[in-house]
Amino acid sequence: MDKDFAAEIHPLKNSDGKSQGNDETRPEKEAGNKNQNGLFRLSRWRTAAFFTSLFLCLTIVFAFSFIIPCPVRPYSQRTWITQYNSAVTYVFLTTEDVNQDKVQDVLLLLKVANGSNFFNASCEDEGFESPCSFLTALSGTNGSALWTRPVAEDVQLLECGINKLGGIKSSGCIVIGKPDSITAMDSQTGNTLWQKNTGFAGNYTITKPLLKISDVDGDDIQDLMVVVTVEDELQSFIFSGRNGDHIGQNRNLGIDRKAGHYMHITKSGSQYVLFYTGNSIEGYSLADLYAKIVGTESKPGTFKQDPNWEGKANRTVGYVPILPVSSSGDVLYLINVPGKKYNNLLVVKSEVSELLDGQSLISLWSIKTINILSKPALGYYKKEVLSIMMELGIGNNRKKVIIIDSSSGAVQWELEMNFSSDNPNPVTLHTGDHRSAFLFWGEYTVDLNSTMTPNPNLYIFHPSRPKVLLQLKNNTQNIVLFDAVLFERSRHACYVLLTGPITTENPGTVSVSKRKLKEDITNSKVIWLGQEDADNNQEIREHFFRMRYSSNS
Repeated sequence: MDKDFAAEIHPLKNSDGKSQGNDETRPEKEAGNKNQNGLFRLSRWRTAAFFTSLFLCLTIVFAFSFIIPCPVRPYSQRTWITQYNSAVTYVFLTTEDVNQDKVQDVLLLLKVANGSNFFNASCEDEGFESPCSFLTALSGTNGSALWTRPVAEDVQLLECGINKLGGIKSSGCIVIGKPDSITAMDSQTGNTLWQKNTGFAGNYTITKPLLKISDVDGDDIQDLMVVVTVEDELQSFIFSGRNGDHIGQNRNLGIDRKAGHYMHITKSGSQYVLFYTGNSIEGYSLADLYAKIVGTESKPGTFKQDPNWEGKANRTVGYVPILPVSSSGDVLYLINVPGKKYNNLLVVKSEVSELLDGQSLISLWSIKTINILSKPALGYYKKEVLSIMMELGIGNNRKKVIIIDSSSGAVQWELEMNFSSDNPNPVTLHTGDHRSAFLFWGEYTVDLNSTMTPNPNLYIFHPSRPKVLLQLKNNTQNIVLFDAVLFERSRHACYVLLTGPITTENPGTVSVSKRKLKEDITNSKVIWLGQEDADNNQEIREHFFRMRYSSNS
């Protein structure tokens, strides 16, 4: 009885007194316990990693939000104006980022009798007689002077934006003036990088522009060529871009006086200087000009000669004759027109304009352009297709504004309007849709018999609204220079006006002003070139107001 009772109560045991069933299942339980322990430890590591990552993210956000200060964007005033009394201005105005705040600044050249408008600067500081010429840099944000510097008693040539001039990392300006000197200046500070005597003959005239040429003295800095006219013959001088030293000798080029010159670069990268006067254009290899200046037959390896152009050269006269098919009229402008693989050459004459292939010199098209009023401007009427904007006088103080397709010479858009003797060059601004806004001056009126003096107004046109003009601003002062500038990359599109006297016999108030385009668009007058739709005037203003501008086409 006791045995049966015991058997019911206690399970069977092995000789060690342990259950057989337990012996069979224990390894499985131990393995299960180990797996559970491993998963538990892994879960703890995952949790720790999650909270550690979260802590690091919050720390970084906190640091950038409160500890590390964000860069302060300079506040650009929508409009500003700076005036100088008893001054005379030159036909010079350019923009570049002088103080490195990512906003374009304005450089201009003035002539004044004293330094009252320039803080403590005076002509005597640089040993010049008064009046003298001052180069000044104005902040693009508010028009305040960043630096001002007397540069010459009278300036014959000034060019800025020259990269690595004097070996600096930024850009610089070249000033050639009287008394006889050529000066390189740092655009950021106005400090002199180097100054030399030019060595020009006493009675000379500088032919613009300054030519930036390949490095010829082996210092990895581009050098400078200046062309001057002395007794109806051209002379050329080369100066080292690093220190201003003369390279070569003072030699006549054997070329008669020319109206102007232009640097053209062929498909192979060869540089040719095109001298023009009357209806003729003569192309000289830079390598040949260098050989004449230096007085040697050897030519540095930095100068290439294009085989196609050299094959067209007239060895008797020593140059490449460039004879457009439409040869009537005097050459007024030579303009670089970018093509798909190389630059083409727009020859603007007093009677006809013609586009030449920049490599073969074959005529691509020509168009009658009698009485050109201003230098043409390049922009985009269609996406990715370059256009040329021209202004042609048509009599009775009226002009025709035309936009030409550079690939075919076809007129894409045209408009007739009044104009005054003060007619600034048209300009363009690239827009975010790969086209351009075209800005020009005049007076649009449907009254063709009006005898009143035209009132100069600024207009903006965009090909997205081909039947609409916006009249932005009128101006009663004589405009010396006008330009449209993107003061900040991809934003803050403005225009700049320089007004004032340009002759020393009659000094007066010189004014330079910047105005944001959107300010004038808001209050602009909408002009319908087709059927008027006054109900949509505000929609048109908003369309132009929302327009975005691009630094590149």
